[in-house]
Amino acid sequence: MFRGKYKHHLDEKGRVALPNKFREILRVKYGSEVLIVTNFPDYLVVYPLEEWKKIEEKLLKLPWDIPQIRQYIRYFWGAAEECYPDRQGRLLIPQSLREEMKLEKEIVLVGMLNHFEIWNPKVLEKEFKETKENFGQLWKQVSSFLNGDKNTLS
Repeated sequence: MFRGKYKHHLDEKGRVALPNKFREILRVKYGSEVLIVTNFPDYLVVYPLEEWKKIEEKLLKLPWDIPQIRQYIRYFWGAAEECYPDRQGRLLIPQSLREEMKLEKEIVLVGMLNHFEIWNPKVLEKEFKETKENFGQLWKQVSSFLNGDKNTLS
């Protein structure tokens, strides 16, 4: 599983060196370093190809006649790009995604179990501040969900 928070720098070509732990997970658990990179409104998400395919299978079952579903898929899947780390373990983040997320020199990678995120550090700092302020309520909702009450998240 992808865990932890790692500060890294983009090189002049827009590449980031993946943490060794992440590369090891890709090799051992997934048998491949093929990654899919796409955007959420405030950050990038990076999925191993195997995890991405699971999500695609679920999406294919959604009712495509609902405009909101098409909007979501258009935004999230439309920006998705297949990426391959080079021999030094550097991942080239597509320029269009770097520009949209305002990723410059410093970035932060955050492990999220079956994928990881790439953040602008200033945006992540704001996110963490808001999370810390609301942590008690968040914990209450998540723990209820973990205990089997799937109707507690609103």
